[in-house]
Amino acid sequence: MSTPAPTADRLACPALEGRRLVVVGAGSHTGRLLAQAASAAGADLVLAGPDPRKLEWTAGELTGPALVVPVDLGDEESIARLAEQAGRFDHLVSTAAMPANGPLAELRLADVQRAFAAKVLGPLLLAKHLAGQAAEGGSFTFFSGVAAWRPAPARTVMATTNGALAFLVQALAVEIAPVRVNAVSPGIVDTGSWDGLGSDKAAFLRGVAERNPARRVGTPADLIQAVLYAIGNPYVTGTVLHVDGGGRLV
Repeated sequence: MSTPAPTADRLACPALEGRRLVVVGAGSHTGRLLAQAASAAGADLVLAGPDPRKLEWTAGELTGPALVVPVDLGDEESIARLAEQAGRFDHLVSTAAMPANGPLAELRLADVQRAFAAKVLGPLLLAKHLAGQAAEGGSFTFFSGVAAWRPAPARTVMATTNGALAFLVQALAVEIAPVRVNAVSPGIVDTGSWDGLGSDKAAFLRGVAERNPARRVGTPADLIQAVLYAIGNPYVTGTVLHVDGGGRLV
């Protein structure tokens, strides 16, 4: 029997009440739901990402205060401005991703550089510019991905950036201690990114569920639950939380 998927509106966020949370990627589906859950729990939000319109959309859905700050993770000056505007904060979560998929012979350098900016260089610079502003007990949580543990043809850049981030998390956990640094590594999650499959989507997700030891695909709420654990447990750092239903094992 499959385990029912949690929903975002049932997630408790006691660690965020009265705290300031910086969400990089707040215009994405997962980032938006995280911001909603945190705001409902009484957190003060800083919403960051490349598209101001999406950030304003997210801000308009929140029950509490939110500061919108556009940021480009490929631009260090942009990240420095985010640090200046964010001020003192408790936790930072980045869901940023910029996949550069395709056969090796067809990869474009600019796409590869954007992928590394989102997953490796951006997190490194976020830690550089914002670690000193994290409050006692503060943390950084980044998003890796199952491709690092399950590489596949045409996914070389995705596997490499996600794997590099997993090792970066360990290095940063030592470098900027006692600020904690962790990562969440999603598997196949129905965030809407698979909608492009059209009528084939249902069959694809059903096949994933049949192969996964958890016997279902992931939901955004599964990811948010993992983020809340990483934020709330003061003895967890330098860790990758695999939220993939065991998909990396089969």
